[in-house]
Amino acid sequence: MDAVSEHRAYAPGELGFAVVTVSDSRRAETDGSGERIRRLVREAGHRVEGSVLVPDEAAEIRRAVEAYLASPGVDLVVTTGGTGFSPRDRTVPALAPLFTAEVPGFGELFRQLSFGEIGAAAMLSRATAGVVGERLLFLLPGSPKAVELAVSRLILPEAGHLLGQVRRKPGG
Repeated sequence: MDAVSEHRAYAPGELGFAVVTVSDSRRAETDGSGERIRRLVREAGHRVEGSVLVPDEAAEIRRAVEAYLASPGVDLVVTTGGTGFSPRDRTVPALAPLFTAEVPGFGELFRQLSFGEIGAAAMLSRATAGVVGERLLFLLPGSPKAVELAVSRLILPEAGHLLGQVRRKPGG
């Protein structure tokens, strides 16, 4: 068995996702990005354990994400919104300090793939991901197209693999 196949053997099958939409302007009925994440997750055979919309306020963002990270059925939390450079974009500074390990390849690949779709404007995204204990946290832009790209091309194909590695016991 090759190393990749061996690593994938530790991947859990069905994952529990939580979705946090960060926005001052959207409401539940206009949350296209959150809805797209939930749909993609369910279509891939995973569970959506919870979903919430919070304003772009650091304390509220962090409170919502920490609650999901403490929830037993949640393996990973995906946020959408607040990852740009405007003064109201507070998701990254609110949540990056929670990372016990950053997943730098996620942001790098996301921006590379985005560049193919939107050109140099891809550099305006601070999309990132990290490990928090034995769970994963992905911080995505608020654009439905960006969410589709990140979830379908990066998160769903590798989240189980990454979780399997994070949860792997020493010597296992």
